[in-house]
This record gives sequence, C-alpha cells and structure tokens, in this order.
Amino acid sequence: MRLIAEEITNIDFLCEEKDGKKNYFIEGIFLQAEIKNRNGRMYPQRTLAREVAKYDENYIQKGRALGELGHPDGPSINLDRVSHKITSLSEEGNNFVGRAKLLDTPMGKIAKNLLDEGVKLGVSSRGMGSIIKKENCNMVADDFMLATAADIVADPSAPDAFVDGIMEGKEWVWDNGILKEATVAQIKTQIDEATLLNLQERKVSAFAAFLQSL
Repeated sequence: MRLIAEEITNIDFLCEEKDGKKNYFIEGIFLQAEIKNRNGRMYPQRTLAREVAKYDENYIQKGRALGELGHPDGPSINLDRVSHKITSLSEEGNNFVGRAKLLDTPMGKIAKNLLDEGVKLGVSSRGMGSIIKKENCNMVADDFMLATAADIVADPSAPDAFVDGIMEGKEWVWDNGILKEATVAQIKTQIDEATLLNLQERKVSAFAAFLQSL
C-alpha cells in the first residue's frame, strides 16, 4: 500500500472575531474526483464519496477529525502535531468541500501566527491505497482509505513540490507479523477478504512496521 498525499492551494483561511477573540477557519475544496491532479493522479468519484461518507460518520460527527501542521510520514494522526479540527466535509459535484477550525494547540498557534504574518498556506489530504497506471494518469484504486481530509502545508512553489510518502513505488502487505513486498494481485485478494476493521488495522500496522524496520 502507498501513502498518498495531495496538496490543494486554492483554500481560504478566514479569521472571525467574536467578543474580542479571533477564530481561524479553513474553507474550500479538500478533495477532487474524476480530474487528473498536479500529481498526475485521478480519484474515482465513487471511491472518494465512499471514503468521505465513512470519514464523516466515524470522525467528523464524533469530533475526532483532526489534521496536522506539516507533512507526516504515515497515515496516523500525531496528537502532538495537531493544528485543527475538521468540522464539515460535503460533496459538491466532483469536489468535496470542507471547513476546519484552527485550535489553540502549539501547532495551531503556529499556523495562526503564520497567517497573521501573511504566509500563504495550503492543505494536503492523506490516505492509503494502491495506484493503477493508466495511459494518461495514475488511477487511485478502490482500496483507497482516507486518513485525514486536510493537513496544513506550506504552499509549494512548483507543481513537483509534493510529498507522496516514503512508501511510494512499493506495494506491501501485513502477513502474520512479517512485512513482505507483494504483488498488487496479492494485496487485492487480502483486501477483498478482510473486514473493514481488519483492513484499516492491516494498513496502519504494515506502515508502522515498515518505519520501525528503517
């Protein structure tokens, strides 16, 4: 499985003042389907719609949809780097529009200070999945799992200034506690046979084991 990150720079960072206190929000398109992005990848609409629905039910509605400041190395949320909480994510055509509130955490305060100083920031979604190479683009496979809809990142200066993650170009499967390189067909078989809970556990465990082996 690959760690897949996609950056979007056309995001609004808003500041709303109430009772003398400033509240900062992120608003805009967090995810896009059926369009080749600047990383040369395309997400099927039904895949993103399915994952956004699960993300909304399991994280946003339960107040657990968190994002980090910067590019993490894996799919898990690092609580010491949390900067904001995603409060909504809705489907609008092929776009998924979100809103998030910057928190008064150490990383949230850094993000607020950067915005106050006029620094332009973007957002980056993060997920795990396989890539199917097509003639004109790389299609994200149906095994894609959304980890977080938006991390806050520095606005890249060039189209190739993106992070795909250290697992880019490799396919991995968790097999009885041993991390093995595997074919896409083998991975798909295990995904098809796994329950939703086991699927998530396998992806996260495999990535954690890989990092420990470096």
